[in-house]
Amino acid sequence: MRTPQLPEALATRTYFDREFGRQAVKLLPNEYYVTREDMVLTTVLGSCVAACIRDETAGVGGMNHFMLPDDDFGGGGGGGGGGSGGADRMLSASMRYGSYALEVLINELLKMGARRERLEAKVFGGGAVLANMTTLNIGDRNADFVLRYLKAEEIRVAAQDLRGPHARRVSYFPTGGLALVRRLTRQDDQVSVAREESALARAITTSAKAPPRTPELFARQFSTRQLP
Repeated sequence: MRTPQLPEALATRTYFDREFGRQAVKLLPNEYYVTREDMVLTTVLGSCVAACIRDETAGVGGMNHFMLPDDDFGGGGGGGGGGSGGADRMLSASMRYGSYALEVLINELLKMGARRERLEAKVFGGGAVLANMTTLNIGDRNADFVLRYLKAEEIRVAAQDLRGPHARRVSYFPTGGLALVRRLTRQDDQVSVAREESALARAITTSAKAPPRTPELFARQFSTRQLP
């Protein structure tokens, strides 16, 4: 599997996280990040999914954040070799789609010395937060897709926190493999995440342009799960 480099998809929002006492990178939808550094990767998920993948032996790990499982969203297509032509191929080669986002993340890890047979994954998101789009089951489709993809690639899923009614904030430590999941329980946080993701979904279905980036979200009330 060969993918072009996607500098526009590389997360660039760095800051010092006082809670964890280390440098951090904030991932927005359609972004990824891979590192050897002892830092934390964070993202906020509603119906979107983030895959955190690492090779403990090589000391490298990373995260992505994708919006949709494949390029047949809303079109009823089978995903695969239909007759959609070049436009669909252009869309599928986008970090907004899980198939490409996972391909990019895995390939970037391999470039940094990871070995496919040593990779382990932790996956998060797929919540039912888009109330006006429940018939499309975006969260469930994303959750099903990421597990199916990793199984096909023979990458072990070491932990998962998928589906459910809540948005989540995920903090992942690539060098140690620790993941912390904070479920956003405040109503305004839930509404904010749902509004942003709904706008992204509408943009994807109506345009080949990249969707707008979401503002950083902070929850003041949450429940936390630790996935070692």
